[in-house]
Amino acid sequence: MKRYRVRFTPDAEDDLLQLFDFLLEKDLDAAARAREAILAGIELLAFSPFSCRKAADHPLLRELLIPYGSAGYVVLFEIEGPATVTILAVRHQREDDYH
Repeated sequence: MKRYRVRFTPDAEDDLLQLFDFLLEKDLDAAARAREAILAGIELLAFSPFSCRKAADHPLLRELLIPYGSAGYVVLFEIEGPATVTILAVRHQREDDYH
């Protein structure tokens, strides 16, 4: 089975830190559960990035939906060549700019 290398842009890393910081202020257990959900979802990208929905007219720009609680997270990523997936942004679905 083909495996893609998954990498994060600096902006996507900042997105994750902001999400976790927000949750840590509210509930340590919720932050841990959200972290596990996001990591499990991102693991899918290593094996099957083309199974995610297209994010725009560009066929290699896609979105991964990660369910969590009553909403979830959206991971915007690009499939770069035959071996790399680059995560561009991570947002909570209830954020105004999650698209």
